[in-house]
Amino acid sequence: LSKMTPQEIIDAKALAASKSHSEAERRRRERINNHLNTLRGLLPSTTKTDKASLLAEVIEHVKDLKRQAAEIAEGGPVPTDVDELKVDTDASSSDGNFVLKASLCCEDRPDLLSDLTKALRTLKLRTLKAEIATLGGRVKNVILIGKDHSDEQGGAAMESSSDGTGDRPSVSCVQEALRAVIER
Repeated sequence: LSKMTPQEIIDAKALAASKSHSEAERRRRERINNHLNTLRGLLPSTTKTDKASLLAEVIEHVKDLKRQAAEIAEGGPVPTDVDELKVDTDASSSDGNFVLKASLCCEDRPDLLSDLTKALRTLKLRTLKAEIATLGGRVKNVILIGKDHSDEQGGAAMESSSDGTGDRPSVSCVQEALRAVIER
């Protein structure tokens, strides 16, 4: 370096910077191409090899997957990120029995189902049907609940009605019991 002229030193530094920049640019292009190859492998069938066509196919595939996910979500319970509880009378009960439909979403835990069952038994109720879905540590339960006929004494969750429908589960009592289970 001591034998070099100032102009040669400047030229050497410029050449080194250019080589460094070229090397960084080469690594960047290599990473991009590796990611594009990964995308090609993820698509079910790819015939296009140019980058723009590949990205267009990826966009269409992602849109299709979103549509499929929305259709699946409409067909059954899908857990959300928010704790929720909803209890309504189920109008689809065709046998004349009073049925409640409870939908609850919360963090999944090992004792959740047994806690739900215990809460319903305490109210003299039983599960008639359940749909359960888990996703990412969350669980969504959609439960049809009816009167437990093994004990006709009634209980805290029963209300007598004057319209001839007999004893029926109280929506507010069921909500309170299920909310306590969610909050544990």
